[in-house]
Amino acid sequence: MSFFRIVPISEAFAERIRRTGKDQFNIDVVEQLATGYGPCRVSLTAFVPGHDHRLLFRHSPFTVRNAFDQPGPVFIHKKEVKAYSDIHRFPPEIKNDPVNFPLTLIGYTKDQRMIHTQLVGNNDVDELIPFIFNSNAGIEYLHARNAEAGCYICRIERN
Repeated sequence: MSFFRIVPISEAFAERIRRTGKDQFNIDVVEQLATGYGPCRVSLTAFVPGHDHRLLFRHSPFTVRNAFDQPGPVFIHKKEVKAYSDIHRFPPEIKNDPVNFPLTLIGYTKDQRMIHTQLVGNNDVDELIPFIFNSNAGIEYLHARNAEAGCYICRIERN
């Protein structure tokens, strides 16, 4: 039984960013050669520094504008990629590299209020996610974010 599903940025949203060159705030997208590992918010895989071309843009994963909205910088591959599809487990490439991908999980209510935050550290994120959901019925979904930079990685929904 799976307790959660991973929701990356959609292929359709990424295609609109690539096609228009503008983010959801109408700010120009920046193309660059990868200098870090990312990850790509569509495929949820790491970039190869010095090899992959990526697009940097401002993104808000929220639908409601309020005090808890946290728009910030994210990356996607410049080329079209498939969305992460193993949605019932956290992306192994991110999970298995806590040095390059330190994680924090933030829990939100249905009306987008932040009510929980948890550093993943050395915990198994695939075990921590259902524990958090089971410990707090008010959490509608989680965001995985980089614990150092604070940037959004993906949404995690109850199954």
